[in-house]
Amino acid sequence: MALPHTHVLVLTTLDDEESVFAAVRAGAHAYLLKDASEDELLETVRAVHRGESRLTPQIARKVMDQFRRLSSPPAEPPVGDATTSSAPAGMTRTETASSRPEALSSKEEKILALIAEGRSNKQIAAAVFLAEGTVKNYVSRIMEKLHANTRTELAVMSLRQQRPA
Repeated sequence: MALPHTHVLVLTTLDDEESVFAAVRAGAHAYLLKDASEDELLETVRAVHRGESRLTPQIARKVMDQFRRLSSPPAEPPVGDATTSSAPAGMTRTETASSRPEALSSKEEKILALIAEGRSNKQIAAAVFLAEGTVKNYVSRIMEKLHANTRTELAVMSLRQQRPA
């Protein structure tokens, strides 16, 4: 991204997968449909200002469906292919242990699953019976462990690893 400190919120009527993915690839931090309520719009603006990423549940569902399709097991590679052997799924033998994501606790896994569903910190806090500030700390730690920069990246990683959502 040319302006790394710029936070982009897409407000649109387009809810097709192509538009959503193009916006995310271009660096959008949030994707909101124009029929969103005033409260939802204001909360999304505030969240993006705080550096969070947001997808509505409707858009998150589209993202999840698409990544599930993309994550289906590929055809078996030829025997002796460099990407086979004992490397973990999605990694080649040439990747070092330091580039591997750290294991998540069961609480972190649950929070990651809720992020992948497009839930806000407030919604996650209510679901797991924690304070919103505690959830923010968990999200930061999950981002560190998985080497992610945004909540959207976390959701994508979750889906690629077929983590429970």
